[in-house]
Amino acid sequence: MWKDVRDREAGSILPRSFASRVRSRRFAALQLSNHKEIVSPHHGAVNSLQVDLTEGRYLLSGASDASVAIYDVQRASVDGERDLISRHRSLFVVDKQHGQGHKFAISSAIWYPVDTGLFITSSFDHDVKVWDTNTTRVVMDFKMPAKVYGAAMSSVATTHMLIAAGSADVQVRLCDIASGAFTHTLSGHRDGIMTLEWSTSSEWVLMTGGCDGAIRFWDIRRAGCYLVLDQTRSQLGRRPPFSENTLKKVNGAGMTAIGKTSLKPIPSQKRITPGNGMKKLAIPLKGRSLTRGSVVQRMHPGMSSSLNRATAHYGAVTGLKATVDGTYLLSSGSDSRIRLWDVESGCNTLVNFEAMRLQTSKPLQLAITQDSSLVFVPSMAAVKVYDVWSGVTFRTLRGHYEPVNCCYLNSYDQELYTGSSDRKILVWSPPFSPAITEMEHDSKGADQDNWSD
Repeated sequence: MWKDVRDREAGSILPRSFASRVRSRRFAALQLSNHKEIVSPHHGAVNSLQVDLTEGRYLLSGASDASVAIYDVQRASVDGERDLISRHRSLFVVDKQHGQGHKFAISSAIWYPVDTGLFITSSFDHDVKVWDTNTTRVVMDFKMPAKVYGAAMSSVATTHMLIAAGSADVQVRLCDIASGAFTHTLSGHRDGIMTLEWSTSSEWVLMTGGCDGAIRFWDIRRAGCYLVLDQTRSQLGRRPPFSENTLKKVNGAGMTAIGKTSLKPIPSQKRITPGNGMKKLAIPLKGRSLTRGSVVQRMHPGMSSSLNRATAHYGAVTGLKATVDGTYLLSSGSDSRIRLWDVESGCNTLVNFEAMRLQTSKPLQLAITQDSSLVFVPSMAAVKVYDVWSGVTFRTLRGHYEPVNCCYLNSYDQELYTGSSDRKILVWSPPFSPAITEMEHDSKGADQDNWSD
């Protein structure tokens, strides 16, 4: 640490590199916090966690008891008892008793990316609701045809305010906050959509994972998906054509003893009835056209019958997480596998993540560090920390008593929040520093602002 400080003072490393090193070191040293506690008001499994993207101060949580809560993770609640642990109680809770609350389990709770004046919840009661944080009232309600597995908004969008919602229905629907209506319906999955993730490099690209094992890429400005990930595709480009030596070997093997070739007709041509010359020519021409690069490039990958059936996992896709720069995508599946994909080419990078055990019946919320070096994966009652590029287990975080459903990294405080079916929200933080705590205590009364209006 001090070497990096001296290098920074000498100017041998840039401020951005210094900050990245310190942040990475703190994330690598995460442990169960012994000085901060989130007092959860939920009476069901915690399914979703997110800290607001503007201040990094307010934690939003949604649970299976149809309740949603907000906490201030920077300022502890004022309690009568004084001890070394700062307890953060919910600022407010919206549950079934609320007149506009959800009736069934909340699958996801997300902040409006621009400010903290709005947040969005999706539920198994077929509703996607937009809430006013200041009045805790619903300002917009989108009715879906089936139970909603998740909702997502783009963190880089500047020209649209679309909520992507995935449900047990086979279609993805985009809800527009500005108009209060559905603007797009994306069709292609053959089963329910379990998880959604917007690209971190383009506001127009949406990635969805379904119960059919497929991961599809959509450009919302055009019809149809433009890419379906295939777990068996791990190389760039097409296979090279046969060389002349290979063709000679094939011809030599096909020669009979009297020097004539023993070529057999193609089975598909056998079934063609004679008397129709056009039908005889149709199939050979079709077969030859598939080998021409120009024709293959003109075919829409999302509409091609062979590519359209490609799968990314042997089972449902339960989680998606893009790297900060948007060049790679991590996916988890009910086959208890994590896969790393190259977004530009759509290839499986074949990184072998070490053995894990994942839930199969519900979506999982993954977390990744800003430098894309570590990924946090809920693995039953523990959280597995993997090196993204090697797949080696870096650490295993244990503290929950029941399966972990969601992870969220707060880059402002370098803290990890995890929610579990044991109804608890645990805080994982770097080693405790009394000096920092004293500074925070002195500045408690400095900022009295709440979320945005």
